[in-house]
Amino acid sequence: MTPHLVVFTVGLLVFLSLFASKISERFGIPALLMFLAVGMLAGADGPGGIYFDNAEVANLVGTFALAYILFSGGMDTNWRDVRPVLWRAVTLATLGVVVTAVLVGLFVWKVLGFSLYEGLLLGSIVSSTDAAAVFAVLRSRGVGLKGNLRPLLELESGSNDPMAVFLTSAMIGLISDPSKSWLSLLPSLVIGMTTGILVGAAIGFLAGRLFDTVRLEFEGLYPVLGMSLVLLTYGGAEILRGNGFLAVYSCGIVLGNTDFVNKRTLARFHDGIGWLMQIILFLVLGLLVFPSRLPAIAFPALLVSAFLMFVARPVAVYIGLLRSSFTMSQRTLIAWTGLRGAVPVVLATIPFTAGYERSDVLFNMVFFIVLTSVLLQGKSLMTVARRLKVDEPLVSRPRYPLEFEKTESGMLNETRETDILPNAAVVGRRISELSLPHGVLILLIRRGKGFIIPRGNTVIEAFDTLMIIANKHELHEAQTILAAPGSGGG
Repeated sequence: MTPHLVVFTVGLLVFLSLFASKISERFGIPALLMFLAVGMLAGADGPGGIYFDNAEVANLVGTFALAYILFSGGMDTNWRDVRPVLWRAVTLATLGVVVTAVLVGLFVWKVLGFSLYEGLLLGSIVSSTDAAAVFAVLRSRGVGLKGNLRPLLELESGSNDPMAVFLTSAMIGLISDPSKSWLSLLPSLVIGMTTGILVGAAIGFLAGRLFDTVRLEFEGLYPVLGMSLVLLTYGGAEILRGNGFLAVYSCGIVLGNTDFVNKRTLARFHDGIGWLMQIILFLVLGLLVFPSRLPAIAFPALLVSAFLMFVARPVAVYIGLLRSSFTMSQRTLIAWTGLRGAVPVVLATIPFTAGYERSDVLFNMVFFIVLTSVLLQGKSLMTVARRLKVDEPLVSRPRYPLEFEKTESGMLNETRETDILPNAAVVGRRISELSLPHGVLILLIRRGKGFIIPRGNTVIEAFDTLMIIANKHELHEAQTILAAPGSGGG
């Protein structure tokens, strides 16, 4: 293919993927499946006829893409929401992944006749989840999840990939050198996880201050600086023998929960980059698979997929959530939301790069498992959530008709949204009667699905959301006044 034809083809595939995502919204199918479908149709067995079988390139693309996807997911993670479920999510992301991998490995060994290590390798590859696919289905139907279900799934899905990567690499090492023992691998796990978290958190902390102090000539360079930090975080962690994926996710969480110059611009840019990387990743993985080879492994892969969905994942979840505050209905929903996504397919390319002789069989089985998981669990998720009575209407907050960005010239003032509770002392009072600090300005009031331009005689009502601007000290003082309970409040 000539260079201009390559450029045109890439543009066309991305364009078609965007429109395919609209189909996914209408029928409640995760967008990743549509991206994969576009890649498969463009591949050697499809009408596109593009022959691509380079697993090393696919693995490299997957590494870059996952780094940006995880960073974007970290920036969208609200620490206040996930903190109450932190240890339960970490338990599912570590112990839950190990239990899933071991159970699937034993099943493949006993039922399908694979060797024990081959079975554990397959179990390790498919042991991580992709909750992003879950939320895509829920949002397309306007459905949310009650209580702490969403933050638990969000944090688990963002942090369980490193354990799957470690287990996969460990199993390939054991297959290559059977003289190794599991105990000899544990120190590398502890060092990798700890170093990854520390490197990611440290760079995230320093990056927030860097954005506040650096003065770039053009505003468009700040997102470029953000892109470079993602690569530095991943590469730096790996050089220090840490887990790069855990590092970029930790960096994203720290940076996303820090206030700094041009944060909104950076967050939107990385949200777009995250989507672009998902599209590119799934297109490449779709090109890599040959659908004509899937029927040969369909039956054994279907058995593994069924065992994974109905036995391994539920057992891992019930063990990980023992003695937790989650109800049995909530635990069942968590067990059913173990959708497999990009990470297992990317991990399935590692055996190719390691020279494992049955790599093609493993890759095709993993691909088939991902497809069946997305189709069955993705399509039935809404029905299961409704029957378990853990769903709730998804409340979409209306966007403000004006926005403020923290910039170099306006660093002294910040904007905040403050919700007015029913028992607040300010309910029923005019703005002119609030005795707010002199430097505080109420910009807008969101009431229901609309907005009100505030005036001195505007009366504050329960459940209003006030958008206020002030310096840090006066902002804190104003929020204290607005949140103070009335005489009849608690």
